[in-house]
Amino acid sequence: MAAIPLTRERRKGVAKARQLRLAASLIALAIPLSGCGTGPLWDKFLAKDETFVDEPADKLYNEGLYLMNQKKDPKAASKKFEEVDREHPYSDWARKSLLMSAYSFYQAGDYDSCIGAATRYVTLHPGSPDAAYAQYLIASSHYDQIPDISRDQNRTEKAIAALEEVVRKYPTSEYAVSAKAKLQAARDQLAGKEMDIGRYYIEKRDYTAAINRFKTVVTQYQTTRHVEEALFRLTEAYMAIGIVGEAQTAAAVLGHNFPDSRWYQDAYNLVKSGGAEPTENQGSWISRAFKKVGLG
Repeated sequence: MAAIPLTRERRKGVAKARQLRLAASLIALAIPLSGCGTGPLWDKFLAKDETFVDEPADKLYNEGLYLMNQKKDPKAASKKFEEVDREHPYSDWARKSLLMSAYSFYQAGDYDSCIGAATRYVTLHPGSPDAAYAQYLIASSHYDQIPDISRDQNRTEKAIAALEEVVRKYPTSEYAVSAKAKLQAARDQLAGKEMDIGRYYIEKRDYTAAINRFKTVVTQYQTTRHVEEALFRLTEAYMAIGIVGEAQTAAAVLGHNFPDSRWYQDAYNLVKSGGAEPTENQGSWISRAFKKVGLG
């Protein structure tokens, strides 16, 4: 069969077909490469896809210090310190950052987070020179949340326990002195709560219940400012129910330990109005309670 001569249009069609076949071949070659992820071009693409590189621990730590000290932004600072702990958990910077995060939380008023971070520090680093400060942060976080005496005093009791831990475990630390001062204030708060309830019972003429409250103050919170009134209230309650001997003892102990107290004058007048004198019975629980702590 004779060859069909190629016209100009037919030559163009053949050339177009060759181009299409070449394009199809290139596409077929490209598909395996994309599937296996090999080849220098693909490797270069992967190198550009890196999404995260750890920042140096000291850089993060110093950024936290800057936010804390210069920007006065403890919330932002705490995030930086937590980042150190998260990204470099086994470094010495992580130990420092854990304590600083506790401090940052405290400064931000986030007491629960402060307690959590400081407790973790004391658990992980009990022998560290900064463990005393971490324990003090725990105690201070509880202390700063002490409510007024009209509310539940569970937080006050937690503060006392944590402050006592500072004094017991770190007696020579600089924080022990401050902890003792806060302890006194916290105990005064609990004594105030007992007095508030006791006075309520006095008004209701429930003298036995009132005596139990004032007894708690006398036996457990003798070093607080409430003990003078508690002794007077005991005098008052015992006189009301006719137990004059205990009333005399309460007034006598009050006069012996706090002679200049205005509460003693009231107690003295109350006992005298009943035809008696303030006289201490050495066998009374009131007398024994004060002798036990060296106040009598």
